[in-house]
Amino acid sequence: MSHYLFEEFSPVSPAAWKQKIQVDLKGLDYNETLLHTSSEGIVIKPFYTSEDRSDSKITVPQKGFNICQSIFIDDEHIANTLAKDALKRGANAIQFIANRKFDYKQVLQNIEIENTLIYFKLQFLDTSFIVELSEHSTSNNIYFQLDIVGNLARTGNWYTNLQEDFSKLEEVVQKVDNAIMVDLSLYQNAGANIVQQLAYTLAHANEYLNKFSEVSARNIHFTFSVGSNYFFEIAKIRAFRLLWDSLVSAYGISNVTPHIFTQPSIRNKTLYDYNVNMLRTTSESMSAILGSSDTVSNITYDALYHKSNEFGERISRNQLLILQQESYLAEAQDFAEGAYYIEKITSQLAEKSLDLLKKIEKKGGFLKLLKEGTIQKKINESANKEQEKFNSKEIVLLGSNVLPNDKDSMKDDLEIYPFLKKKHIKTLISPILIKRLSESYESERLNLENNRIDEPKPEKN
Repeated sequence: MSHYLFEEFSPVSPAAWKQKIQVDLKGLDYNETLLHTSSEGIVIKPFYTSEDRSDSKITVPQKGFNICQSIFIDDEHIANTLAKDALKRGANAIQFIANRKFDYKQVLQNIEIENTLIYFKLQFLDTSFIVELSEHSTSNNIYFQLDIVGNLARTGNWYTNLQEDFSKLEEVVQKVDNAIMVDLSLYQNAGANIVQQLAYTLAHANEYLNKFSEVSARNIHFTFSVGSNYFFEIAKIRAFRLLWDSLVSAYGISNVTPHIFTQPSIRNKTLYDYNVNMLRTTSESMSAILGSSDTVSNITYDALYHKSNEFGERISRNQLLILQQESYLAEAQDFAEGAYYIEKITSQLAEKSLDLLKKIEKKGGFLKLLKEGTIQKKINESANKEQEKFNSKEIVLLGSNVLPNDKDSMKDDLEIYPFLKKKHIKTLISPILIKRLSESYESERLNLENNRIDEPKPEKN
């Protein structure tokens, strides 16, 4: 054939589509029946056309996404063994999490750093140790997930104080590449809506740009969490890439592509009917990949109540391997290009987030609003609205607030405490608290389990 099949059909305008839909509604109101508004204030339409496409071009990774295994350093030898095992089984990136200085030579022993992405999530600030670790590693594949502003937001305190923390970080930035991480996951897991997540992350990053300018722009990378709103989460990551380009351009900086490390959210994970968590993390990992994440680190289905274990880690890693190798998503970061719905949501999220960012900066910036409690208040308002929707079953978590298995018992299977722990310590500001939607429900159910008196077994004759 010398012509395309679709050339035989006349194009249909959005007005014609809407008119046809209106006829099929048989008198029902189009707006009330088919339009609904997201928590971000975005109106969702029943159809999208080429007129909804965006002219903005998003720069995405060209080498496909990396599969990361997260490992907490308790024992250096064990951490090293787990890392090597994960790399043999399909991972090509490792995130080491540490709350103390450690023997990095032991941790990295026999790991090919040149061919492996390494993330060090350090929950402490020690300049000499970080510089020493960087000099030992000598690879562009090393990322230090240091976030002093994020630590303040999460814990309510600086490591030492504002001046000293920034002074130490400045020293690190001058000597170490990829030394600053900005943590969007905190805001997502605390209940912020997507517009808030994007705006707060940009305002958060802007504190570093104000302090270190171009040096930090080329050192900053980002940690994301994605929830179950599949298309919105794809659009969220894509919108962030547009926004980041716009922000650094305001500083006269160009050609800075953000490196994004993404994990599934814990906010919607459940203690009961925990196997459903595998379905949630699979969907969320797909959003992370299609949204253009550089690296994806899955969480285990039993992370809420079990300590790290070989079975759970293998399942979570294999979920990503199946998506990469068997679902043909190995290089899928730009698959959303040209999807009218996703492109429209992307542009709307970007516009609303940019407006909120401007308001934050006009009021004095992220740190000022954080110290005043404004950021915490806004996140709590959003989280409470979401909690109300869960309580009324407008938000459904299968096996939790809908179709629970009454025979499911968890009281004898808890290796770690699955609920929010409130630390009774003095803080400079109110910390932003991470809390899952189903916690209150699960706490009540566990209490019922613990108070239940088992029926005596009948005596044998």
